[in-house]
Amino acid sequence: MEKSFKLFFTDQYLYPLPEHHKFPIDKYILTKEQLIYQGLVSPEQLIDPGLIDEPAILLIHTKAYWEQIKSQTLDARMIRRIGLPLTSVSVNRARNSVAGTLQAALAAIEDGVSMNLAGGTHHAYPDRGEGFSMLNDIAIASAFLLRQKKVKRILIIDLDVHQGNGNAFIFEGNAAVFTFSMHGRNNYPLNKEKSDLDIALANGTPDGEYLSLLAQHLPTLIEQHQPDLIFYQAGVDVLATDKLGKISLTKQGCKERDRLVFTQSYRYQIPVAITMGGGYSERIADIVDAHCNTFQAAMEVYG
Repeated sequence: MEKSFKLFFTDQYLYPLPEHHKFPIDKYILTKEQLIYQGLVSPEQLIDPGLIDEPAILLIHTKAYWEQIKSQTLDARMIRRIGLPLTSVSVNRARNSVAGTLQAALAAIEDGVSMNLAGGTHHAYPDRGEGFSMLNDIAIASAFLLRQKKVKRILIIDLDVHQGNGNAFIFEGNAAVFTFSMHGRNNYPLNKEKSDLDIALANGTPDGEYLSLLAQHLPTLIEQHQPDLIFYQAGVDVLATDKLGKISLTKQGCKERDRLVFTQSYRYQIPVAITMGGGYSERIADIVDAHCNTFQAAMEVYG
């Protein structure tokens, strides 16, 4: 692997995690370990991005919401919507994940591609979290980069099986950020927001139809929006094995999806920052394999 392909991750903010909340979190650690086991990365290549600071968080989230998160005083109903316990560990994990996405974006601007081995918390709104999303990492990173004039135009390619409703809401009417979400029509969230482009897929959509739609739209999106940076939300809950997904991609089809995104970003010389997004297959090995395939696909195009 070329040294310029930076990966951002640390597991120091993941423990202790209650047993009944390990399900959405374990995959991050196991994906990192699998990449090391396969010899694709070395431990030294994983960069701890630290914790995102408060001014960056407040570019997107309301002060009232952030204060309730920070002080762990958010009411029980709102905590249930997030789906994770509200503790100092989970708050630091969220801040670390946001920092990873921002640092991956800055690295991609310099090197062409980078990856946060976490992130993709696209369901968080300015004043609330939901769907395992406490803070919205892509939105915060986008706002920071625009504020600092690192970029002028951003394209969010969200291929998680669930619509990126938080991002769609946050950036509605913002010409600097184009939101593209390709997701399950009959999946969470029940009430969808309006992205700049939504492609809603029927249950059981297979590889061929999925890849054809994606290949049809990607070049047009890039040519029309002319982004300075792409955020790629690479959720693997599109797999047929996913218990929350309802889409029927094979592992190879999912990897080809990734390759399509990287091929187009490379063709147009648009930096791409990758976040992992969702993945809820019964066998955690299926989730880990698919996330590792995303990294491998990026290596194949950018290596």
